[in-house]
Amino acid sequence: MPNLSIIEIQEKLSGLKDWEMMDEKISKTFEFPGFKEALAFVNKIAEEAEKQNHHPDILIKYNKVIVNLTTHSEGGLTAKDFELAGVIEQLV
Repeated sequence: MPNLSIIEIQEKLSGLKDWEMMDEKISKTFEFPGFKEALAFVNKIAEEAEKQNHHPDILIKYNKVIVNLTTHSEGGLTAKDFELAGVIEQLV
């Protein structure tokens, strides 16, 4: 799957609320009432990531979940990253 151009990335980012591009990844921080809710959200992401065989980098900081998406095998952003980001948005 080919890497996206900066124009394609900007177009796809415009359709996602509060996602940002940093280096060769897109990132968003989600906030929850507490750790238990944050962990439940991460588990939902894990289920979807397994289905798509596309695995994000995830950091949990008590009630915050930071999700970073990039296609490691391609060395940058591909359509797979934006597809998973869209699904993650629906899991909140």
